[in-house]
Amino acid sequence: MTGDNIIRHLVSWPFLLYMLVEIILFCLLLYFYKERSANNIVVILLLVALLGSMTVVTVKAVAGMLVLSIQGNLQLDYPIFYVMVVCMVATAVYQAAFLGQASQMYDSSLIASVGYILSTTVAITAGAVFYLDFLGQDVLHVCMFALGCLIAFLGVFLITRNRKKAIPFEPYISMDAMPGMQNMHDKGMTVQPDLKASFSYGALENNDNISEIYAPATLPVMQEEHGSRNASGVPYRVLEHTKKE
Repeated sequence: MTGDNIIRHLVSWPFLLYMLVEIILFCLLLYFYKERSANNIVVILLLVALLGSMTVVTVKAVAGMLVLSIQGNLQLDYPIFYVMVVCMVATAVYQAAFLGQASQMYDSSLIASVGYILSTTVAITAGAVFYLDFLGQDVLHVCMFALGCLIAFLGVFLITRNRKKAIPFEPYISMDAMPGMQNMHDKGMTVQPDLKASFSYGALENNDNISEIYAPATLPVMQEEHGSRNASGVPYRVLEHTKKE
């Protein structure tokens, strides 16, 4: 992982061809995503995977050069080291940006499964082209590696496919969705319910017995006895006034 070896692999024709295909594919996907509003999850996560492949390549190069520098073989004086650091940071930042946009449109379990499959596949391809990871390996080991990747992909799919989606709390409900409630407004208008009270705020209750609840109270009427002023049973006194008073 010296600077000379990294430069030699960087200008090799297999990696240059791979970079040409990746740049063209990235530009096409970005065009459809931004200009054509192609918000498909595969489009967004494939952009993340293409950026992630470059992150994997640069991280491995930076880590290898740092290890050699610590061991005494200084590699920090190569300009390629700083180029790799800049590419590593830039691709990581744009990956986070695209993942944030995807999380606003799709479920996290779907993003995890599809993103893992695409990112792993593209990263393995980039590493095999740049670092020649499979050079010298026999067919059996390559097939076993591919089988392991397929098993990992299947495991991620099985784990995430039965995950129940969280139902977000809806603070507003439709008048049409309330059974037994009389709708006096236009269809589709919403009210805000009071979940802690027995009556819903803004909703119309079934007030069939409203006359019984709010009926005026009747007071007992006691007849006045004008014949006798001090007669028993009269609850009040009758005062007589003269014209002078």
